[in-house]
Amino acid sequence: MMASSNPTSSGTGTAGSRSNKLSRLRELQLRRNEARKLNHKEVVEEDRRKNLPKNHEAKRKRVEWEEEDEKKRKEAVSKGEDYDRVKLLDVGADQAERWDRMKKKKNPDIGFSDYEAATARQYQRLTKQIKPNMTDYEIEREKKGDEAFYPTVDTLVGGHKDTPDAIDRMVGDLEKQIDKRSKFSRRRGFDEEADIDYINERNMRFNKKLERFYGTYTTEIKQNLERGTAV
Repeated sequence: MMASSNPTSSGTGTAGSRSNKLSRLRELQLRRNEARKLNHKEVVEEDRRKNLPKNHEAKRKRVEWEEEDEKKRKEAVSKGEDYDRVKLLDVGADQAERWDRMKKKKNPDIGFSDYEAATARQYQRLTKQIKPNMTDYEIEREKKGDEAFYPTVDTLVGGHKDTPDAIDRMVGDLEKQIDKRSKFSRRRGFDEEADIDYINERNMRFNKKLERFYGTYTTEIKQNLERGTAV
């Protein structure tokens, strides 16, 4: 007699298989939702980065460096140390040389070539210092109108009157230029106590040049000549 199959056992197996499938389905759905959230977060972050200025990363690093530098400076001050000197101890010779090259490249000093170039350089330097008052600018433009404010060769302008503040600024700037030129004057003052061993100004410069290069070797000979004991 053949043994009949157990329906209870078969039903239990089918229910277990279905439960496993539902569990796997729920797990897949959770993973899909999590991946969707992550993708959405990445899209939002990428869009935020695209909308940032081009120099945002450089500015961020600069701010972080300044904060760290200020922190180290406060620590050095609390220890009674000179922070600028301590900082230079960590700078290598190659790095210092590279900084010097970058500084010269950024602000090249081509020296004096001719008076025209010197005047152009001074003009560029002075115009960079000008800070126009845009409020007064707009008031003046509305008062005169575009035709008089932006004259052409065919426009008759009654003239422009500078304000007292503008005149004071101009005078102050001229005084600064005069003071700066006086400090950098090449002419040397006359020393009344110095020995006169020259016949004219050109000979004086030549003697000073000789003294600078050969003075250490000829001091004794010169003293003997002055005393009259030279051989």
